[in-house]
Amino acid sequence: MFQRLFMCLGIVAMAVTGALAEEPVAAEREPLVVALDGSGQYRSIQEAVDAAKKGDTILIRPGAYAEDVTIHSKENVRLIGAGMDQVTILGRERVGVFHIGKWPYGATNIEISGITVNEHGGHAMGMFNGRGIHFHHARVKGMLFTQQVEDVRIEDCVIGGSETTGIQFANSQAVMRGNFIHDNDHGVSVAGKSTVRLERNVITRSLFEAVIVNDQSRAILVGNTFVKNGGGAAFLGTSQNEASGNIVSLNAYGFVVGASSRVLLSYNAMQNSGSNYLRSGTPNQPAPDLKPDSDLTVDPRFVDTARDDFRLRADTSLVRIGGFPYLGALPPLAESH
Repeated sequence: MFQRLFMCLGIVAMAVTGALAEEPVAAEREPLVVALDGSGQYRSIQEAVDAAKKGDTILIRPGAYAEDVTIHSKENVRLIGAGMDQVTILGRERVGVFHIGKWPYGATNIEISGITVNEHGGHAMGMFNGRGIHFHHARVKGMLFTQQVEDVRIEDCVIGGSETTGIQFANSQAVMRGNFIHDNDHGVSVAGKSTVRLERNVITRSLFEAVIVNDQSRAILVGNTFVKNGGGAAFLGTSQNEASGNIVSLNAYGFVVGASSRVLLSYNAMQNSGSNYLRSGTPNQPAPDLKPDSDLTVDPRFVDTARDDFRLRADTSLVRIGGFPYLGALPPLAESH
């Protein structure tokens, strides 16, 4: 009797398992489309954001959107514009046109690309109290400010035109890779207890330093190009830092190191109109003793600095140094044969 019962239960289990295996997988949700001409489900970006659920993608068609946008209390949402030259968010009333997260509500695993964000009230974009934010292939005209955000990636963006700082990190953890940062008072400011890695970025035409690290922050600068700024980088406060494989050239001065900060320097190419190494003070004092043996003093051989072409010429000497295929942010031109 028990044998017959077990056989019956086995048949039922096989039938249920088969039914589950044959059940069709739910289709992926269609994207939410924003278009000013009414050809999408929404005419405003904010309406689409408010309607978005976990896992949704919002597609923004070309146009200039006169609105402020806030993404908060959202998870796993993608906002993809038609391209930074085709989609502009103009702002309307608020200081800061685009906010990701707001107090006390954050946002988690948010991806944004293919847009331009204008500034309003001196501030363009803010990231607050969030985690897992990926901002890429976008343009920011003004300041991008972060506060208490974690696992932020800012990649392949153009950020500039701020009357203060291009990107300000406050108590945040972030990676910046492949960005062009231009025409700000400071290019990047790292403050509070932030931990930030900058890799393969070009920072140019900052009134003061390309990068300033302060307070108890930690910054790792690897393979960047800091050119035509007031200064290369300043390591102040009690910050702990590394700078390796960077080109620091055509600035008024190179690295500034505070008395209580620490920085490990290696394989940087330095060529500036003033001192390459200084100790902070009033005024800063030249400190040639800070130069490590591996740092170089050499003309990088840029292609065309007047046109912001900071690629290296084929005859540059800054290749195959210290484990780097090339120093700085951009690869050298291929040699002609």
